[in-house]
Amino acid sequence: MDYKPLPIGVSDFAEMIRNDYYYVDKTLMIRDLLNNRTKVTLFTRPRRFGKTLNMSMLKYFFEDDRDREGNGRDWSQLFGGLKIMEAGPKYMSHMGQYPVICLTFKDAKRPDYRESFR
Repeated sequence: MDYKPLPIGVSDFAEMIRNDYYYVDKTLMIRDLLNNRTKVTLFTRPRRFGKTLNMSMLKYFFEDDRDREGNGRDWSQLFGGLKIMEAGPKYMSHMGQYPVICLTFKDAKRPDYRESFR
């Protein structure tokens, strides 16, 4: 029996899907965020609970991503077979429609503020 590899240290949604890592489908979080209609959402979880991975998933779903020539990138293939694709056109109409800024400080481990700032 072949097992999918565990995504230890993987925090990029595209890498996880493309390399067929074991993935617990959390894409309905997209539906929940759209239904909540809040202006701001704060994700608080302990370390190692997938915050960066979930932000990456949201970025690939919502972002109007373009290359240097201005050609749009289509990330929909990453979501094939996942729950959000079954949620309906109300939710899928948001795919690739927004500018996205994604910040993570998971790799910003420095001994003091000055080093972190630099």
